[in-house]
Amino acid sequence: MLFPLYSYYLNGNQQKQSQFKCAPLTTSVANQTVNVLHFFGYKAEAIQHTEEMSVKILIDEVYLARVIEGCNSISIIILFASFIIAFPGPKKAALLYAVFGSLVIYGINILRIAILIVLLYKYPNQQGFLHNLLFPAIIYGTTFLLWVVWVRRFSNYNR
Repeated sequence: MLFPLYSYYLNGNQQKQSQFKCAPLTTSVANQTVNVLHFFGYKAEAIQHTEEMSVKILIDEVYLARVIEGCNSISIIILFASFIIAFPGPKKAALLYAVFGSLVIYGINILRIAILIVLLYKYPNQQGFLHNLLFPAIIYGTTFLLWVVWVRRFSNYNR
């Protein structure tokens, strides 16, 4: 049920015709990542890519990464919430945990993208390892740990 709603949101908010324009959530993730980079003293900027559906992230005017729809953590948050529904617990606890967990996943995602960009800036030859292995492990590992806590402490499954 959540994925069709998200697809509807994307179809209504992304522009592919004459000029690319990412959905507001994806653009927001890119901008929030830039804010984290600014906080840590980097001269960073986010620019809508003109040739594809992504937002480019630059440090010191060096194009290091792109934020695409899959980077905004919404798909993982939907997966996380679906798990909470699949292993039900008290309704109030489920709602609070789904909101709390979603915020944790979203925040970890922003930090992971910012750290990835800094590491790509400093170690460009490690892109494959960083992007394909280490950083997916962070977001999926966080989600898995949240699921374990849900099942062990709150769901009816554990009782």
